[in-house]
Amino acid sequence: MGEEVYNNTEQQPHSVYSVPEEEQPPVQEKELEKPDPPNDVVSPEPNEKVTSPSPVVQNVADHADKKDIGDSVDKDALLARVVAEKRLALIKAWEESEKTKAENRAYKKHSAVGLWEDSKKASVEAQLKKIEENMERKKAEYVEKMKNKVAEIHRLAEEKRAIVEAQKREEFLDLEETAAKFRSRGDTPRKLFACFSG
Repeated sequence: MGEEVYNNTEQQPHSVYSVPEEEQPPVQEKELEKPDPPNDVVSPEPNEKVTSPSPVVQNVADHADKKDIGDSVDKDALLARVVAEKRLALIKAWEESEKTKAENRAYKKHSAVGLWEDSKKASVEAQLKKIEENMERKKAEYVEKMKNKVAEIHRLAEEKRAIVEAQKREEFLDLEETAAKFRSRGDTPRKLFACFSG
């Protein structure tokens, strides 16, 4: 190979712009050392210089191949994630709805209990007030009865005092009559000296 390249250069006339043979690298050897290009890349002509594609272009091409395979996996994963998020959102919405319903039911029950308590308290307070009124009325009646009894006792006591006073006056009258008899006869009463004799 090296001889063919050498022979080809000998036959060509030397131009002013040509590079010396020793400095010019063999083109064919460089081309053989390069790896095969991908199928979708057009292969260059044998005499043209082949430059490797830039790393950005290679990365984009590699990424495109990986993306085609990864796209379906990513789409499935993304779809599964969306479905899971939707399911979780529905569950959360259901949970919030049920919690709200439970709170409303509890609020209604609390209100009902409050109303029940208020009505029962009002009923008991009304009964208590009625009992207090009855007790006040009965107390007033008992007080009146007691006052009447006291007045009756006082009246009876006054009557008894009047009887005692009347009896005392009668006795005084009897004694005065008996004393007058004794004076008129000049006798002394025997009962008086009976306690001195003896």
